[in-house]
Amino acid sequence: MKTNMQILLSLAILTLLAVPTYADDAVAVPTVVVMHSELEGIGAQPGVMRRDPSDIIRVGDLYYVWYSKGKISPGYDATVWYATSKDGHQWTEKGMALDKGEPGSWEGTSVFTPNILVAEGRYWLFYTGTSKKYGKGFQPDSKIGIAVSDSPDGPWERLATNPALSNSPNAADFDSHLVDDACLIVREGKIWFYYKGRQLGKGPGQTQMGLAIADKPEGPYVRHESNPVIPGNHEVLVWPQGKGVAAMIGTTGPKAITNSILYAEDGIHFTKTHNVKNGPWAGGAFRPEAFTQSGEGKLPKWGVEIGTPQRKQSGRLPCIQRFDVTEKD
Repeated sequence: MKTNMQILLSLAILTLLAVPTYADDAVAVPTVVVMHSELEGIGAQPGVMRRDPSDIIRVGDLYYVWYSKGKISPGYDATVWYATSKDGHQWTEKGMALDKGEPGSWEGTSVFTPNILVAEGRYWLFYTGTSKKYGKGFQPDSKIGIAVSDSPDGPWERLATNPALSNSPNAADFDSHLVDDACLIVREGKIWFYYKGRQLGKGPGQTQMGLAIADKPEGPYVRHESNPVIPGNHEVLVWPQGKGVAAMIGTTGPKAITNSILYAEDGIHFTKTHNVKNGPWAGGAFRPEAFTQSGEGKLPKWGVEIGTPQRKQSGRLPCIQRFDVTEKD
């Protein structure tokens, strides 16, 4: 029979084995440097909030991006809009893509943080919804839904099976409070749906990143048994990197992974490959290999992100700005 000390030692070893390891700061890894610049068309505008941009797709000679739009700084009273561009610098706002849901529904107060999947010849708009009104003592109850269209310009039809992903009913799970911020790739013939989650009783700084997988764009999406796959990251930005998956990590999470790029050949067990200097804030990247399964994915060269305008006349509401990426040894 094991002694109490032996049992405690066994539990400690199991705990250590369950914690992912990352490259030590002393290990030399390349550094990715991010530059930021203003955009035309969806940049700073008095009285207008634009934030939470999607990843970018190209259809014909146009780039497309979707984003939250409203009149308050956070995304909790917003609708989903979209814009197009020929060069990624000058954008034309085209209009609303998705309005709030029915009053009293899970998405009745706000729809925000959109992202896009191209699969089966159609366009699948993933978005976050909440039912609670923003104000004093606000605690979001966000879930993720899907709308589909035959064209990137819509019209968009919500799936009857929404929400596609809800917070876990198990209070001990990392995503028992909320789920948000979908980021999609096609891998191994399936849809890999990365997202962020927060546990009941935890704050935004304790957000972690999970994965759900489905055989079809509409789901059902099944959480991976290894969740959370990354023990941090408030903004979800992933892309195919060769045969594997890379993730850019911002300022949220354990020190070993913040401001870095992580890589996992299996898309699940990540290790650090790069440091990131001046990383994007809630960035959406142009990821040309995201849905192709080509095995040729590379570090995104540019994208868009949340910007905070400096001009007083804007009211300092969030806007959309551009980021560009360079890699240094």
